[in-house]
Amino acid sequence: MKRVHVAAAVIRDSSGKILIARRADTQHQGGLWEFPGGKVEDDESVETALARELHEELGIVVNTARPMIKVRHDYPDKQVLLDVWEVSAFTGEPHGAEGQPLAWVTARELVDYEFPAANQPIVAAARLPGDYLITPEGLETPALLRGIQKAIAGGIKLIQLRAPNGYDPQYRDLAVDAAGLCAGKAQLMIKGPFEWLGDFPSAGWHITSAQLRKYAAAGRPLPASRWLAASCHNAEELALAEQMGVDFVTLSPVQPTQTHPDALPLGWEQASTLIEGFSKPVFLLGGVGPAERQKAWEAGAQGVAGIRAFWPEA
Repeated sequence: MKRVHVAAAVIRDSSGKILIARRADTQHQGGLWEFPGGKVEDDESVETALARELHEELGIVVNTARPMIKVRHDYPDKQVLLDVWEVSAFTGEPHGAEGQPLAWVTARELVDYEFPAANQPIVAAARLPGDYLITPEGLETPALLRGIQKAIAGGIKLIQLRAPNGYDPQYRDLAVDAAGLCAGKAQLMIKGPFEWLGDFPSAGWHITSAQLRKYAAAGRPLPASRWLAASCHNAEELALAEQMGVDFVTLSPVQPTQTHPDALPLGWEQASTLIEGFSKPVFLLGGVGPAERQKAWEAGAQGVAGIRAFWPEA
């Protein structure tokens, strides 16, 4: 069965709202909502197909777009490759040129709409930012909390509360304070044993590669309404993350780092190859920062994660 190559778009307006369209009842996966786009013809580039489809479907001209995520999905009757781009600038007023209903929704509201299964990773990617801050170790609690507060004020939307020294009571207390600072402003990702899951209902969970190896076969440990991420370093761990049903991963180290000087870096080429075979958002980690964000996007990643690169100066 030939895999159908589809160009799709996460279209954002100036306020950050996202345009979605409802599929006709007569179509494959009819009645569900989708991100606009259509089939890439044999003689077309993805960018050309995307521009053509969005002009035909919505009457708009794409001005600015970048790669976002590629999703391979196998339905019982169809195999698809969704080549998704984020469109951040366009000309024209979008309208359902083919009679399809449209809706502008916030990223948070996307979860209230029913999408085809193949679109779920796109929903996650559309809701996630391009930067993922990981807190440093060795700071006293007041300095750490001040840094988190400053990072949020500077626009950081996704924060992992790193736990390099295990899961002790001090970390739990810190997590309570961090969750308070992040409430309504940023998504906090906690590291810890699954026994703590019920104690931090607003937090997502970022599991270690050791936890991933131990628990992947048991499936997802928390509901779809909460973020689940995993630390991955190779194809085997990415496969386990897929099996567990995580929402996104970090892939590291891309380049040599001070934190893990002995770890063999993947390099950009291998990182890109690993991302190509994984249908979930990936943050590249290790020797990268805001300066590498564009390169990470071009490699197929959601964005970049880091400690020093994103931690605000005192």
